[in-house]
Amino acid sequence: MMDYKAQWEELAAVKKELAERDWFMGTSGNLAIRVSSSPTSFLVTASGKDKRKQTDEDFLLVDQYGVALEDTNLRPSAETLLHCSIFRKSGAGCSLHVHTVPNNVVSELYGDKGEVTFKNQELIKAFDKWEEGDTLTIPIIHNHASIPDLSEEFSRHVREDKGAVLIRNHGITVWGQNGFEAKKLLEACEFLFQYQLSLLSLKNTIQSA
Repeated sequence: MMDYKAQWEELAAVKKELAERDWFMGTSGNLAIRVSSSPTSFLVTASGKDKRKQTDEDFLLVDQYGVALEDTNLRPSAETLLHCSIFRKSGAGCSLHVHTVPNNVVSELYGDKGEVTFKNQELIKAFDKWEEGDTLTIPIIHNHASIPDLSEEFSRHVREDKGAVLIRNHGITVWGQNGFEAKKLLEACEFLFQYQLSLLSLKNTIQSA
């Protein structure tokens, strides 16, 4: 039997912190962490669970195709194929998918452009954007009802070991080297989204005055 206690505890800690931020409304969102690379296997959140609670059925072990590797009555989260794409196409160790009001609104505001870009913002350094004038561009993809279709479009944007993709009105997925880095990237994105919405609201208030 594969030993994945350390990965389970790491992912559970991330889940607990994100739950405390109330980023799992209506059992939405899912998390994954790599257990092995050859062959690829990872822990992913079980479908339909209240992620504010910590139980021994929070995650299940799956292979590179999202198929359970152990006998279980649990079902992997619906977006498991997104995590499969990340672990197959990159060296990332953890990926996080959450639905928040800011990331959904930003994805709708900029969805027709297919991306949203941030510049002159300190938190883009989370993505190794250190130089003055650097920009962070986050792609926005269509929210396909078919998860295989969604996964196919999503996978085109997995080019590095860290990154982020917005799904229009369907949340954001980020990935990084480990749980700490993935959470850092997610926090940076959520800050940038909230900043952008606050700035647009302020501009509209000033223009209407």
